Amino acid sequence: MSNFIPHIATVEIPVSNLAQSIEFYTEILGVTVIFRGETQAMLSFEAKGVPTLFLVQTENQQRLSFVNSFTGVEHTIIDFYTENLAEFRQWLMERKVEVGSLNVNPENGLGGFGFKDRDGNMLSACNVLHEHQ
Repeated sequence: MSNFIPHIATVEIPVSNLAQSIEFYTEILGVTVIFRGETQAMLSFEAKGVPTLFLVQTENQQRLSFVNSFTGVEHTIIDFYTENLAEFRQWLMERKVEVGSLNVNPENGLGGFGFKDRDGNMLSACNVLHEHQ
């Protein structure tokens, strides 16, 4: 077992308009801009150990998501943690963010929902914490 990689450093996200995307991610996720260039920006959460988000402006139309070959369900690449799923979902809808249905297990209250950034990148929010988080 390798001990070379202790955590994820950065998640890179393709965007078509850097300024609009910075506005979206800072407002919706509450991240801070720690670097901004002409075509890329690094955004950071306040929590230690959480990966930074690296927005990269591109003309490429490929966006973040994939379809599960066995279930047909579209999945996200990134799940953001929140304790308040329903409240966060409602808050996103009030800001005209495209959101999916809220899926919560009635037995344990754990679940999540998907939402899209302005470029159509699929993101999601969940209330699941895994060991060591």
